Amino acid sequence: MKQAINIIKEVKKVVVGKDDILVKVMEVILAGGNILIEDIPGVGKTTMALAFSKAMQLECKRVQFTPDVMPSDITGFTIYNKSTGKFEYKKGAGLCNLLLADEINRTSSKTQSALLELMEEHAVTVDGVTHQCPEPHMVIATQNHVGTAGALPLPESQTDRFTVRLTMGYPNIESEIAMLRDRQGYNPLDLVRPAASAYDIMEMRNKVENVFRSDAILDYIVRLVNATREDSKITLGVSPRGALALSNMSAARAFLHKRDYVIPEDVSKTFIDVCSHRIILSAQAKMSDESCEDVLNGVLRRVDAPTVRG
Repeated sequence: MKQAINIIKEVKKVVVGKDDILVKVMEVILAGGNILIEDIPGVGKTTMALAFSKAMQLECKRVQFTPDVMPSDITGFTIYNKSTGKFEYKKGAGLCNLLLADEINRTSSKTQSALLELMEEHAVTVDGVTHQCPEPHMVIATQNHVGTAGALPLPESQTDRFTVRLTMGYPNIESEIAMLRDRQGYNPLDLVRPAASAYDIMEMRNKVENVFRSDAILDYIVRLVNATREDSKITLGVSPRGALALSNMSAARAFLHKRDYVIPEDVSKTFIDVCSHRIILSAQAKMSDESCEDVLNGVLRRVDAPTVRG
């Protein structure tokens, strides 16, 4: 757990004033998930991903998604080698520890679908041969707001693969002044020091998997998820994959809070981030100008949490 805190401290050298976001990213890493960041350009999404990869000593690759990016750019391809008389596999950008998929909703659906197996199975299949990614593996994808130039909405099957959806937003005035000051004469990324290794990350993930979730906690998670499926303001509720993500994220939060068991607060504090991108609001809710977060907060208020003492 101390190593996870040290990783966050190293990333804080680069990303100022976004401590809550850094903690959530660390939780996703410990839960073995993937992150979707929906935000405006230039708020530090790429810098944050690079800082995390450096602090964890992970191989990081970045793909700027444009309409001409091909699936093979992600998965790799086979090519005939005349000197050996054999086909050889050339790996794509996806076969790394941390893939930063920038502006994912500006590329074609065909290329987006290349990420599905990568995020779910941590592997890619090319010409019938499956190639495993190095572990730990995760995808941090950014998308522009729908309605901006060249941006298209992601299909539900794609967004459901992301453990959480986060928004960084603009920094406050003090943080922006600090950012300008820190970038005079050097790059803050040069100050980031290794705080853990790939082995350490996998060890922490194993501990998170073993965090105890009582039947009362599992019942609470399922009741929350089921409530989204029965809400008149929601036309598409949270999937079983979403329930599993909520369980894993709750365990990761418990681990960061030095507990080996989950309490109801772990579930409620991660519920919005895990579920907001997995639901589709009804016309009624949209006409009332309600957001996904508003509706999910209503679900949290209606569903009684179990009495579990931490």
